[in-house]
Amino acid sequence: MLVDDEPRMTQILAMVFEKQGYKTTTFNDPKKALARLEEDAFDLLVTDLSMPGMDGLELLRRSKAIAREMPVVLITAHATVKSAVTAMKEGAFDYIIKPFDNEELKNIAANALEMSRLARENKYLKGELKSRFLVDGFIAEDARSEALMELVRRVAASKATVLIRGESGTGKEMVARALHMYGDRVGKPFVAVNCKALTESLLETEIFGHEKGAFTGSTAQKKGRFELAHQGTLFLDEIGEVSEAFQAKLLRVLQEGEFERVGGTQTVQVDVRVIAATNRDLETQVKEGRFRDDLYFRLNVIPIVIPPLRERKGDVLPLAQHFLRKYSEEMQRPVKELSSEVREFFLSYGWPGNVRELENTIERGVVLARGNELTMEDIMMTSSPAIEGGEPTVAGAADVPLGAHLDHAAADYIRRVLDENEGKKLRSAEILGIDRATLYRLMKKYGIAG
Repeated sequence: MLVDDEPRMTQILAMVFEKQGYKTTTFNDPKKALARLEEDAFDLLVTDLSMPGMDGLELLRRSKAIAREMPVVLITAHATVKSAVTAMKEGAFDYIIKPFDNEELKNIAANALEMSRLARENKYLKGELKSRFLVDGFIAEDARSEALMELVRRVAASKATVLIRGESGTGKEMVARALHMYGDRVGKPFVAVNCKALTESLLETEIFGHEKGAFTGSTAQKKGRFELAHQGTLFLDEIGEVSEAFQAKLLRVLQEGEFERVGGTQTVQVDVRVIAATNRDLETQVKEGRFRDDLYFRLNVIPIVIPPLRERKGDVLPLAQHFLRKYSEEMQRPVKELSSEVREFFLSYGWPGNVRELENTIERGVVLARGNELTMEDIMMTSSPAIEGGEPTVAGAADVPLGAHLDHAAADYIRRVLDENEGKKLRSAEILGIDRATLYRLMKKYGIAG
């Protein structure tokens, strides 16, 4: 992100960095830069110090509140020891004086980006370590879940492809991660792709990468997910949604361990363990000619089936307690326990959305909770009973999906707090008992304008 009130300067900076292969986004208004930063992630911010309305130091402070890990480099023609020291105290990565030497700027940027990369890698490794312990403590108190995890441990050391079957929301990616963590590839990358979320052309470039000039807008070579997962694990979710043309290319990689990037002729060889997942009936798709039988047999070397949550009731309350602890800590709320009524309801409900629905229910409940205990009123009401003069509406009714009901309740509550505080995010977050970053995430999730 490049910010300077002079358009000519941002053009020069963009030219310098794009020649190095970096993707840049320029702004001449610091306020617009901040608004964009709340929506998208950037690896580095380079900003002028002296700008009207909001100077570089203020932009530095406010950008750090949004993206604490992002390094910031300040540029100024009015350098003083005091401003340099202030900038460094406020968290600037470095400070450069106009007129600057392009090589000096590029070196500073390269160092800042390397620090950004290391910060991301550290965050990833911490997440992987946390996931490792989560897998080791996998909530499998039901007999069927215990049998599933025993199978995962036995299969993990193998290099064979695995096809994970199960309804949406049962935790197919977590099982895939467990296979990776328990295997000998644990120190290598785990790369996940949702095949359904990408168009056919985008899926091909995401999986196999592309060469420079392969299509309009491809200004540089891009490595695909197979290359990024080299010596590690590639998880292909929703594999039943891919086209026949893509199936043929995927089959070749599984058989030969090699492929070409889109628009390229050079063969790339990879060592990747592939784990696929689907909630589709692939056998029927094979019979109907919509899924290649040779690819199906190649993927289905080791089949793993995850039972739906309604068939492993012994996991419901332990999972609920885990998610309650997770979101209470994340949102800094004091909610610690489930009421006895909530526990009874959770055990009697069918959970058509499986573990994902349970997690979303707890997350919304934590947002709406009024005390230390999560109650039926917290998770079921659409509005205050005092206002309507009656009992809260029960979301478990046959004609009201629980997830949609609770989404509406949480969104309505957040909108009301924002309205009462004239849209002031910090004040609204304080009243809701969450931090501002969590408020922004929930507003985006529920489509709340602000």
